[in-house]
Amino acid sequence: MIFVRALSASELGKIRDIDRTEEIRVGYRQEGTGLIEMSVRWNDSGWVEGDGEHSFGQMIRGAEELLALDGTAIGAFDGDLLVGIAIYRPRLTETMGQLGLLHVSDGHRRQGIASRLYKEVVRLARDDGATALYVSATPSGSAVGFYLDQGFQPTDSPHPELLAEEPDDIHMMLEL
Repeated sequence: MIFVRALSASELGKIRDIDRTEEIRVGYRQEGTGLIEMSVRWNDSGWVEGDGEHSFGQMIRGAEELLALDGTAIGAFDGDLLVGIAIYRPRLTETMGQLGLLHVSDGHRRQGIASRLYKEVVRLARDDGATALYVSATPSGSAVGFYLDQGFQPTDSPHPELLAEEPDDIHMMLEL
């Protein structure tokens, strides 16, 4: 049985439990508020040990940075194993929160875990008085499809800092 609870900063090393591997056959490119669907052959082999690009060290540092901005980490557990994580950052702008991170392990996807984590982020954002939620989504069919299903729409005015950090991502907003 999967249970969801808040994660402390000291538990962020459990990100190593998450298996991010995925074979991606549909990708997207954003042009304004439009999405261009592409046939792709991206094989994401998951995060690697170390501190470089696409590493557990980089992911943990990014999670720590979000928590330092008054963020909240939420974990989904199968026993002691972290199988999903979401991080909510309040006040990306005065009225907008950010879904800064959402990942579910291979083997645990399509079981409603991402939806449970997402719904908790929306609850936190509403409790904070946010009127919108922002996400910078990996341009894969699964990620973009999930966010579109939740009601997010591509924005033609992406957050400048997030666009600079993740120019290939799909930048989306949800009105709360």
